[in-house]
Order: sequence, then structure tokens, then C-alpha cells
Amino acid sequence: MIVSWDWLQQYVKLPVSAAEFGKRVMMAGLNLESVEPTGDDTAVDLEVTSNRVDCLGHIGVAREAAVCFDVPLTIPPALPQTSSTPTSSLISVAIENPDQCPRYVARVIQGVKVGPSPAWLSNRLATIGITSINNIVDITNYVLMECGQPLHAFDFDKLAEKRIVVRRARPDEKIQAIDHKEYKLTPEMCVIADAQRPVAIAGVMGGAATEISTSTTNVLIEVADFAPRSIRATARELKLHSDSSYRFERGIDPYQMDWASRRCCELILQVAGGQLLAGAVDVGVPVPPEPEAVSLRFAQLSRILGIDVPRPEVVRILTELGFKLTKEDANLALFFVPSWRRRDVTREIDLIEEVARIYGYDKIPEDAVVPLTVSQKSLRDRVVDRVTDVLTGQGFFESVTLSLVDDKLATLFNPRPINQVLHIEHDKFSQLKSLRQSLIPSLLQARRHNERQGCFHARLFEIASVFLGADPGNSNAEPKTISFVTGQSFAEAKGLLQAIAQRVNPSSTISVRPSNAVSFVDGRGAEVLLNGTFWGWLGELDRNVTDQLDLRDVVVVAEIMLPVLEATANLRPKFEDLPTHPTVSRDLNFVLDSEVTWEQLESIVLTAAGPHLQSLSFSGQYRGPQLGADKKSYLLTLHYRAVDRTLTHEEVEAAQQAVIDSCTEKVGAKLR
Repeated sequence: MIVSWDWLQQYVKLPVSAAEFGKRVMMAGLNLESVEPTGDDTAVDLEVTSNRVDCLGHIGVAREAAVCFDVPLTIPPALPQTSSTPTSSLISVAIENPDQCPRYVARVIQGVKVGPSPAWLSNRLATIGITSINNIVDITNYVLMECGQPLHAFDFDKLAEKRIVVRRARPDEKIQAIDHKEYKLTPEMCVIADAQRPVAIAGVMGGAATEISTSTTNVLIEVADFAPRSIRATARELKLHSDSSYRFERGIDPYQMDWASRRCCELILQVAGGQLLAGAVDVGVPVPPEPEAVSLRFAQLSRILGIDVPRPEVVRILTELGFKLTKEDANLALFFVPSWRRRDVTREIDLIEEVARIYGYDKIPEDAVVPLTVSQKSLRDRVVDRVTDVLTGQGFFESVTLSLVDDKLATLFNPRPINQVLHIEHDKFSQLKSLRQSLIPSLLQARRHNERQGCFHARLFEIASVFLGADPGNSNAEPKTISFVTGQSFAEAKGLLQAIAQRVNPSSTISVRPSNAVSFVDGRGAEVLLNGTFWGWLGELDRNVTDQLDLRDVVVVAEIMLPVLEATANLRPKFEDLPTHPTVSRDLNFVLDSEVTWEQLESIVLTAAGPHLQSLSFSGQYRGPQLGADKKSYLLTLHYRAVDRTLTHEEVEAAQQAVIDSCTEKVGAKLR
């Protein structure tokens, strides 16, 4: 926001230079970019953060200056003289899409004389970088930069049937804007139309067909409230940005609309003559009601800031900023938030910030004692730490990739039964418009980059959100996911998932079942279950997938849900003494039918072996003609140990026989 020093003096008389003013408001939150002399004026360039849309006009900046220097603020009352003819007798306004345009205010001035602007007007606009066009257009720009409310002037006589219709654009509708370029509109865009055609792209730019020219004698002044999201989408889609769209995207003050309309008409009468019709055609949602007051406990100021701010000074700062005091006692004050600050001031801490920035951050000493409490990691943070420890300990590197992917990459791997990919429009990444539904494609892209740099066999993982829906209230719309890619075998990757599960809860077990995801090699993809609950996917990618990224090596991937793992967390397991007695190990080699799975056999052994079985491990598998058709053998190793003594040979053999008998009975196992 560039501020004209001469213009600013109209609202607030400051006892300092422009440079000193810039430094003071910078300490109050408006960062000073530069102070440059411009003709007989001085341009002060201030950086305005997105939450301070009230400072995108000279009055807002003047309000800040008035409080900082404790001087009066003067705002023009905007009371133009009118004729007896009502505006509603000449113009009608209809809003067909109130979700995009909640309110529209129209006034009409007859008999204006369009011509060059007076020197005071053109000079002030030149100081802030706006080229003078004519006195009518210049006034709309002047009021925009005065109060931050965008306006537009139409040649009233060029409006078909003297009607204004706010509506969505129709399919294949086009408009030539005042930059004399043609734009193709879409039904998602809001337009201002007359009875026949669009005459403006709502909130962005007016149309050439009704622009003000030297032949204009009657003018319609538009002041409207447009939905920020709609304006932002339209401006990005058309690649057409303006001072008006910049402000509408951040939200305007609806309480200021009528004042801005009257102020614009008042100045047009001053510089172009004419006669203002009585009243206005004001259509749409009325001004929203006053919100509840925000409370401020005076003791909180010293607790948060570490210094004492005098109570009268607190009240002065807030009231001069526009906050209306409704109640005050020794401990508490209640304030109504002014309309121009309701987007960013909603809580007590916001009021404290207002006091601090005006009172002066420089008044808070470096050694001020501010009570602090040591924060603690959340359960999710501690689970993530353990997952990261396991993966990095196994030679994996953590990746951080973009949430946006191109359409081709978005569909490369997605085992979820979701067809609709969410898209967003983004200026910076024109090709990346899809929100990813899996982390795997981005990790595969990173692995390809490593291969091209000569770093083969890269093991990569990422812990981040995927986007499965557009409902922000649905906790399943953006689930946190753990994904990794590796060149290791399926069995090694499964063991890694087991290690992750047991690092979070030592008693956790995982199992797998076949997956029908098309991205996996047939028979080498699985759904992973954690303690019987669906956890994610694991498998070897088909060459049809890896070839699309020109990956050289076989890739095994896994994608699991962090919330499922988090629900099992037992990060403080019960202490157990280190074993003092030896382990006794025994091998069993069973011949089984091919359809018997390791999980089935494991479950039988763990149940039958008795209380002294410490662990069971898979040692190998064999298939061959000597076993017979549809047969296989599993070699398993059982580890026995007693806590209080050394096991005897008889005890171990009895446990072994119980395992053999149970496996023979339940799955027809035979010792090889």
C-alpha cells in the first residue's frame, strides 16, 4: 500500500516527518518498505499483511497513525446534496446469486461533465502510482484508495433497459473488459449484467461497452460486496488482477459500503457537476448484526507481555482504534470490535496484541520475566518419532514432497476406491493442480531423481497427509499417512512394518491378505492388518507403473495409516528383568498343503507350544517335486525359556510334541 503523505494529512495532522511516521507505524505492524519524494508529495510504501485489509486505504492508515501519535482523526461525513427524484424510479437491481454477491448498492448521477481531473486529484493518484484517466474514473479510484472499498462507474445510458442483474456467467459467454481484451467466462464466475449482456466481471474489472467516455452524461455508481473465494478464483482463472480484486479477495467492510457510495457521489458532484438522485437502490443481505463483545482481563496483559501497561492507556489505545468500550471495572473491560477488524480480532489475545503493538514492542525489555511452561510432545509426535527412528535406522531417508501433483502422477498409484481427485487453481504451479491421494507417486518421482543422479537403490519415506475429500469437518478427509519405497524384497518390507508396529507397541502383530490393487504385480500385493485392523498396503509395483517413470530397479512400496498405528500406542511398556537363564532352540520342518499360510501355522504353534515359548521365527520355505504336487515345506525355529530356571530336555520335548500334534490335527502337517 503506497500512501500519499499530502493525502494522509487530510485525515490526520502529524507532528513528524514522513520518514518518522513510517518508522513509527512499522513498529505497530505496517512494515516500511520505502519513503520516496514524488513531485511535491512524498510516497510512503507500507507492507500490509493479508489480515489487515482495513489498512488498504488512506483512512485505515490514518487511523493507525492517529493512535500511534495520539492526535485526532477526521473522516469526511459524505453528505452529498440530492434531487427529489428517487434512484429507484430509473434503475432496477436484481441479485440472482447471493452466495457470490450478498449486497449491491447503486446510485445515479445525471448531467455530469466528463473531463480532465483537477490537479489535486491527479497529483494524489500519481503519487501512489495510478494514472489519471478522467474525473469520473479518477474519483472511483480515489475513493478506493481512500477507504479500501472498490467501486465502479457505468455509463448509465448504455445499460440495456436500465437494469442491473448480478448473476453467474452463462456457458461460452464473453466480455471485452476496459483493458480492451476479450475474456471467455465460465458459469462459476460472477458478472454484472444489464438486460442483454455482461457489462463487468464482478469485483475484477469493468466492461468496455459501458465504460465512461467524454460523451457520458449520466453515471451509475456501483458499490458491492463480493465473496472473496469467488473473486479469487475468477481473477486466477482469467489471469486478470486489479486493485479491486486484491481487496475483495481479502474481504471488505460491509458497514462502509453506503459511506463509500455517498463519498464517491459527493466528490463527483464536486469535480464533474451534475445532480444526484435521491436515495439508493440497496439490494441483498442487510448489514450483519453486532457480534458479541470481547472481554479483556487487565491482569492478562502483564502475564502475556511481561510488563504493566496502565489501564487508562489500554482503554485509550483500543477506543482510538475503533473498539467500543461497553463495560469496565478494576479487573475487566468489554469491547465491541469495529466492523473493519472483525475478520482478525475475535479473542482476548487479539486485543492484547493490539495494545502491545501500539504501546510499543520496544518498551518490553529483553529481560522481562514472562512465565513459560515447558511444552510436551503429543502422542502423535512421539509415535512419529519412533516410526522415524525405525526407518532411518534401516537406512531410509526422509523426503518432503509437494502436496500437489500433476494429473498423470496422481493416478499412478492409488489403491483406494476413490475416483474423484481434488483439484485447485494455483498461479505458481500451473501444471500441478491435483491434491495427492497417496504419497507413493511423489516418492517414486524422488527415487527416479536419485537414479538419474547416480544414486541407485534409494530408500525413501514420508509422513504427511493425503487428500480424500473436500469436507474440512471430516477427520478422514485428510488422513496422516506413512509411506516408503525401497528396493528390498516383499518379506524385508513386511518385516520393517512389523518392526514399526512393535516399536510403538511391543505386543502388536501384523498380518497380510491379498490385494487386488492394479498397481501391484499379480500375487505380490497385500493389504496389511495391524492387530486385525486394516492398516494399509504393501507390495511390489508392476513394471507398467515403474516404466512410466523410467525407474531402473524393482520397487516395493508400503502405505499405512498413522491414526491406526497411533490407536495401538503403548509407549511405556511394563518393565521386565533381563533373562538370566538360557534359551533352548528347536527346529521343525513341516510339509503342508500349498494353501496353508504362515499366519495359520504361526497361530497354531503359538497356542500349542505352552507358556515357555519365547519366540517363533520363520527360517525358510521349500517347494519341489520330491514333496509332491500342491505341497510345500516350512522350516520354523522355536525358542523356549523359563523365567525362573533352566528348562529340562523333557519339558522342551513335551512342548515340541504338543506343537507337532496340533499342527498335524489342524492343518495336516507332517514332519519332513
